[in-house]
Amino acid sequence: MKGMVNLLTHRSPRPVTLAIMDGVGCREEALGNAVSAAFTPNLDWLLANCRFRLLRAHGKAVGLPSDHDMGNSEVGHNALGAGRFYPQGARLVNEAVETGAIFEGKCWQHLVKYSFEHEGAMHFIGLLSDGDVHSHIKHLEAMLSRLAFKEKLQRARVHILLDGRDVGETSALEYVDRLESMLKSLRQQAGVDYRIASGGGRMKITMDRYEANWGMVELGWKTHVAGEGRRFPSAEAAIRTYRQEEPGIIDQDLPPFVIADEAGSALGPVRDGDSVVFFNFRGDRAIEISRAFEEKNFSHFERSPHPKALYAGMMEYDTELHIPGNFLVDPPHIEHTLGEYLCARNLRQMAISETQKYGHVTYFWNGNRSGKIDERLEDYIEIPSDMTPFEQRPWMKAAEITDKTVEAILSKRYDMIRLNYPNGDMVGHTGVFQAARIAVETVDLCLGRLIAATRKAGGILLVTADHGNAEEMYEIDSKTKTPKLYPDGKIRAKTAHTLNPVWFIVYDPTGDDCIAFNPEIGEPGLTNVAPTIMQLLGIEPPEIYDPPLLLFKEQC
Repeated sequence: MKGMVNLLTHRSPRPVTLAIMDGVGCREEALGNAVSAAFTPNLDWLLANCRFRLLRAHGKAVGLPSDHDMGNSEVGHNALGAGRFYPQGARLVNEAVETGAIFEGKCWQHLVKYSFEHEGAMHFIGLLSDGDVHSHIKHLEAMLSRLAFKEKLQRARVHILLDGRDVGETSALEYVDRLESMLKSLRQQAGVDYRIASGGGRMKITMDRYEANWGMVELGWKTHVAGEGRRFPSAEAAIRTYRQEEPGIIDQDLPPFVIADEAGSALGPVRDGDSVVFFNFRGDRAIEISRAFEEKNFSHFERSPHPKALYAGMMEYDTELHIPGNFLVDPPHIEHTLGEYLCARNLRQMAISETQKYGHVTYFWNGNRSGKIDERLEDYIEIPSDMTPFEQRPWMKAAEITDKTVEAILSKRYDMIRLNYPNGDMVGHTGVFQAARIAVETVDLCLGRLIAATRKAGGILLVTADHGNAEEMYEIDSKTKTPKLYPDGKIRAKTAHTLNPVWFIVYDPTGDDCIAFNPEIGEPGLTNVAPTIMQLLGIEPPEIYDPPLLLFKEQC
């Protein structure tokens, strides 16, 4: 096997516990760094007393188009669980758009035909940004241009979800202006009627995940489909009005709005005979709205109205449950995950997090597969998340996650435990530095409890992250290396993920195995974690995996 090292065969510690500090990256600069500013005695002790390496958690290392693309929780957990990278949503959609394959596919042709046959409009719903985490505005632009000039469909409506999370926190008008300019050009050059119809912040409507708040999806349905809500003459007017009414509000939290025509009627509700494309490529925040459009026995809210519209997603968001039924680009087909290998060897596993990241240690870890691999051997534990804004409760449910994990470690029932602390990511996205610092300190406090339990049980603790976030909380000017400022002198908060590496720390309380890292592996990434876990469990990683990271006693 490429890069293979000797396996730990004389002692197989139980359990091997993987703690994922979501959104906690490694960055040397202290400016805007909530991780280095936090009081983290346990993380500091691990770094001073244990062997560790930095792992790549962004760009091509996790299957994204380029190394300018920041990592995210979806691709990060795919990589952690799969042992090698797969081309991910952004890259797959880019290729489909560039080659034209997306427009030659049966799904696109069916959507267009349906709209023509029923004299309907085509609607596009999705996140309007170039963050390249959930969506990219260029994909929307390509579809609108194709529809206007090639398909010559007369009417299209765009329902925009405002980002402020994977891009600048108040950058919405940049993307609205860009889209409005294109729509105006299409109206003038192709003679079509293409307009923005509705919108709202991504954390207010439509983009809920893991069934944490179906009310968001219901509000999105009323906004996009029914055309109900506060009305404005334009998206720009809505955004500016909301900002004036609530100074300091960021894009992801903007209330919903509906664009009205000159008569005051909603410009673009979804009607019978229309077709709908949800143009996000990432799955977690696209599944619930897809279910609302497609599920026959839907019971989470009243769909009023419930038009007879043809719906499709950019991708198949759940490959196990086949959600949605229609999709434009085939998703990555991830198989032979770590979970599958461990189940095949009758090894017991536990996965745990709170609602915000529960799907990441289950669905994404298992290669975008819902449900358990083996009911007999796996326990999945979801701690319900609070509905309170994260900056107001930066500790989130870390203590409860730790309670269950410590109990599991000491029980010695499991061979492998994986857990996710969402704090660094979810609180980091708020842009509130003080809250992010407390979030990191919370996770550190919990690490201390995991260290103690691991020592008592004689297991091994691995500490890593899926991407960075909290270590870079300010927008930094690349030339002056100082924080960017708003006109009023306030520092511009950075709410997006980062390009920074993450730690991979190995805590072996016995020290018997003299665990060291293999220096021959030059730039390891998240994909090296799964084969390394197999090493520690005394299992030879398969040839298809990236090489494991460790050397053992006889090689130290």
